[in-house]
Amino acid sequence: MVYDCIIIGGGIAGLQAAIQLGRYQHNVLVLDDGKGRSSICHCYHNLLGWPDGVSGEKLRSLGRAQAGKLGVQFEDQRVEAVEKLDGQFCVTTAMSQQFSGKKLLLATGIKDNIPPFEGLLPCLGKSVFVCPDCDGYEILDKPALVIGSGNAGVSMALTLSYWTDALIFINHGKGTVEAHLMEKLVGKGIIYVKDELKELHTDQDCFKGVTLGSGDRINCSYAFLAFGGNTPNTELALQLGVELEDNKHILVDPRTKMTLVENVWAAGDITVHSEQAAIAMGDGIQSAIWIHKSLLES
Repeated sequence: MVYDCIIIGGGIAGLQAAIQLGRYQHNVLVLDDGKGRSSICHCYHNLLGWPDGVSGEKLRSLGRAQAGKLGVQFEDQRVEAVEKLDGQFCVTTAMSQQFSGKKLLLATGIKDNIPPFEGLLPCLGKSVFVCPDCDGYEILDKPALVIGSGNAGVSMALTLSYWTDALIFINHGKGTVEAHLMEKLVGKGIIYVKDELKELHTDQDCFKGVTLGSGDRINCSYAFLAFGGNTPNTELALQLGVELEDNKHILVDPRTKMTLVENVWAAGDITVHSEQAAIAMGDGIQSAIWIHKSLLES
C-alpha cells in the first residue's frame, strides 16, 4: 500500500495534521514512538477552551480517537530511516517494517534538556515548568526556583521576574554567567545560588523544594528548568537533505510549511517558531491544507 501521506510524529502538530487530512478523506499513516514532548507534559495551561488546563496525554488520546474515526491509521513505532525512491518516500521503522507514501510530514518535535532527578517527571506542567511564555502566569506573585545552568538559567530568571519578584536561581550546572547578566540579576533582586542539587523533593505531582549539595534545604512550591541545549529531532530531515536554520530547526515556507525538499513538509516545534502547542496545531492544519492541494495536483 502507498499512503497519500505519512506523518512522522504523533504529537500536537502531527495529530492536528492527521485530523485535517482525514477530513479530506486521504489515506494517512501516523508513525509515533510515544516519546515526544506532549507525552511528558501533564498540563497545558494556555489553550483556548481549556481554562483549567489539559494534559498532553489527554490531548493525544482525544486526537488519536478523532483521527481514527476519520480513517487515519497509526503505528506505534520509531522511525529509523527515510529515503525518497522513484518519487515516493520509503520509511523504515526500528522493527524493520517499511511503509511507502506519496507525501511526508515531519512532526518530530524537540527534546528538552531535562535532568534525571527522581520524582521530577510527574511534576512537569503541574508545578515544574520549562516555558515562561506558557507557564509564567502560574507563578504570578509566588515564590519560585529557577534550576538551571549559566546564562540560560539567568535569562530564564530575568524573564520570570515579569511575574514575580520572589525568585531564586540555582546554578546547578555551574555554567558561566556573563557579567552583564549577573548585574541584571542583582538589579532585579533575584537570589543567586551556585551549588548542585543533592535531592529534589516532590509529593506526586507537587514540587516541594530541593536540598543543595551543602545540605541546605530550600522549600518552594514551583520551579522552572533552564539548562539550555534543547535538541531538535532532525535526524530524519537530514537523511532527506532538508535544510536547517542556524538554530538546527527545519526551514519551511511560512505559508505552506513545505521544506526545500519537494513533497516534504514540517510542522510543530521542529520548525522555526516559539514552541507553543496552539502554534503547533496551526502548523499541523496549515501543512495539511497544502499537502491536500499537492495531492490534488498529483
